[in-house]
Amino acid sequence: MDLGGRLKAERERLGYSQTDFAALAGASKHSQINWEKGAAAPNAMVLATWAEHGLDVLYVVTGVRSHSMTYGSNVPSTAHLTENGNPVTHSVAAEPLGEYRLNRREKALLENYRGSDEEGRRAMESTASALAHRDSAKKKGRQGGE
Repeated sequence: MDLGGRLKAERERLGYSQTDFAALAGASKHSQINWEKGAAAPNAMVLATWAEHGLDVLYVVTGVRSHSMTYGSNVPSTAHLTENGNPVTHSVAAEPLGEYRLNRREKALLENYRGSDEEGRRAMESTASALAHRDSAKKKGRQGGE
């Protein structure tokens, strides 16, 4: 896949239309189409702007996913925040999600979540919550019997 194809893939991963994604960088839909066709390439300022909205610039430019891609960082969403706006933390490492690096399986799970519609996302969230509570209850039961 060439730069234009990777750019299109990233735009779609982030959930933007061509018009909306171009507008983030102050560009036109026509420019976006040309970039995605490979007839032109976005400049560094455009890439930097999109990076603020979650674009994996390393992937777009080289085809290699960024190793520093983290859950919740630079993503235009509040899904990674608690009701009072604080960052959700990883239950084991207790690190803010913006600092927690995902492994390959976690990244794949996150990509599946982002690629799902609202009903699918809710199903994944409720399943994950139920499984986490089940595992937590098992651990408490073992600790109490020791």
